Amino acid sequence: MSKECAHHSKKRPKLIRRIYAGILIFLFLVLLTILLIWAILQPTKPKFVIQDATVYLFNLTAANFISSSIQVTVYSRNPNDKIGVYYDRLDVYAVYHNQQITLRTGIQPTYQGHNDVNIWSPFLIGNNVPISPYNGATLNQDQAVGTVQLSIKLDGRVRFKVGTFISGRYHLNVDCPAAIMFGNPTAGVIVGNNAVKYQLVRPCSVSV
Repeated sequence: MSKECAHHSKKRPKLIRRIYAGILIFLFLVLLTILLIWAILQPTKPKFVIQDATVYLFNLTAANFISSSIQVTVYSRNPNDKIGVYYDRLDVYAVYHNQQITLRTGIQPTYQGHNDVNIWSPFLIGNNVPISPYNGATLNQDQAVGTVQLSIKLDGRVRFKVGTFISGRYHLNVDCPAAIMFGNPTAGVIVGNNAVKYQLVRPCSVSV
């Protein structure tokens, strides 16, 4: 091997190491910039409030089978001044004692700008949904007492927009408590045949 070839072969590993080092430094600076922007803007999770629930049907159709038809109104606000929120997917469903009792209802994908508000009113329906014997007995007791505690869940994927930068997808979980007071005739307003609207106005817990 000539001296010139040996010299070039020694320079190649150094050049490759410098290229790798340059790429790593560039990626580090990009990530650091994103983190600094994120820290300065101080992003806040969207705020959710369940406003009301209109109950068209809610009862045990047979032993340990429940049928329900409920329309809920959910208020969502983006509290950030400089961050937008993309709701890429958002499903809503009702839960009784940790057991899902309605089908998932999808909400149309939407963008929520700075300090914007969205109000959704999906229908949640379940026909002859099987529940555990324990929950069936508990539901009978709750209806006898006059109050049934449901949870309205929202589950989906969101992205955040800062200027032209759009983040990756994050899992959004929202849990809204909904106490339906069947036993109190003054707790709701009759809005149709066998339909009663209950004002709730309760904040929801949100995790991203």
